[in-house]
Amino acid sequence: MKPVSLIQFLIEERRAGHINTELSLLIEVVARACKRIGVATGKGALGGVLGAAGTDNVQGEAQKKLDVISNEILLEANAWGGHLAACASEEMEDPQPIPDMYPKGQHLLLFDPLDGSSNIDVNISVGTIFSVLRCPDDVTDPKAEHFLQAGTTQLAAGYVVYGPSTLLVLTFGHGTHEFTLDREIGSFTLSRRDIRIPEQTGEFAINMSNQRHWEAPMQRYIGELLAGKDGPRGRDFNMRWVASMVADVHRIVTRGGVFFYPLDAKIKSKGGKLRLMYEANPMAFIVEQAGGAATTGRERIMDVQPTGLHQRVPVFLGSSQEVEHATRYHREADSAQG
Repeated sequence: MKPVSLIQFLIEERRAGHINTELSLLIEVVARACKRIGVATGKGALGGVLGAAGTDNVQGEAQKKLDVISNEILLEANAWGGHLAACASEEMEDPQPIPDMYPKGQHLLLFDPLDGSSNIDVNISVGTIFSVLRCPDDVTDPKAEHFLQAGTTQLAAGYVVYGPSTLLVLTFGHGTHEFTLDREIGSFTLSRRDIRIPEQTGEFAINMSNQRHWEAPMQRYIGELLAGKDGPRGRDFNMRWVASMVADVHRIVTRGGVFFYPLDAKIKSKGGKLRLMYEANPMAFIVEQAGGAATTGRERIMDVQPTGLHQRVPVFLGSSQEVEHATRYHREADSAQG
């Protein structure tokens, strides 16, 4: 079968009426920017990109040099094409307007420029996550409040994995598809169409070091998995944890599994660990379009109405039966409390 390039795929999506020309251009620009990030990531110490940047982001977290570099690459790439009204980054407190010298489009772009950057110095896969929204029709100067749309309104979402292969996983709400970067020709090529995540799984990803801080229903659920075939589930489960959401989610998209970052006593005051707009919503969209499920432990992630650009939420996502099982335990516990 003749290979299908990302550009050809986008043209097919336009012809099918799934996207417009402006959104197609936006995805091309993001993909091109991610190729640049991939080059910088691949150079590692030889490119002088490892180590701390000596600055903190809006979350108060220490930035890596590649956090800053990746953020600048995405901002620069999307500034001048005329396909964006504004963009927002996990690394910045406020949205970035499009410079007045350039035309503006009808889309809003949100991104986590380098997810899992704490792993970059030890050569573990990291990635970029992005989400696309439509700018309200009557808005010419988008502010933070115009980005606060529920995940169900997303027009597109995707992530790029910078690993042994550079992979782009993308959805427009009509299935989830994977593209592999052919480094010899510099083009993303369709490698898996209409990905399906198995409903059942024997693999879970969670940071066990936080176990003592979890809520009771999470303790119950994970306790049952750890008990294996001798416990109430009657079968063994394996645990995986990369501490790079992109890497952990891509494993699930590839072979099934579940990923949890539940609420715990340390982060309860913040509402959760992961950012709704930059991580949870786009990943939920991708996973749902592949037949999986994504909740906060209480409700569907994409039904959450955002209240802040950097709002955090708990995240349960992956193979639908296990996500539903863990979510049910939390809902039952809430009901029992009254």
